[in-house]
Amino acid sequence: MNAKEAVAKRIIELCEERGIAINALANISGVSPSTIYSMLNKKSQNPGVVSIKKICDGLDISLRYFFDSDLFDDLEQEIK
Repeated sequence: MNAKEAVAKRIIELCEERGIAINALANISGVSPSTIYSMLNKKSQNPGVVSIKKICDGLDISLRYFFDSDLFDDLEQEIK
């Protein structure tokens, strides 16, 4: 799994834990639904840290908590 896929899975995981839809996440975080959906699919290969921070703010979590997941432990090498 690469970093982009891990970020997408983490966003979905956090939404499922809280029982909120992607559109609801967009509303509470101030990130447009299209930006979040592009982070979740193949469109965006580089989800921005500013967008991730806004999502964290909307979920009332820290960036540290966002990345404190097993998803980020064994990522593929990004330099090829």
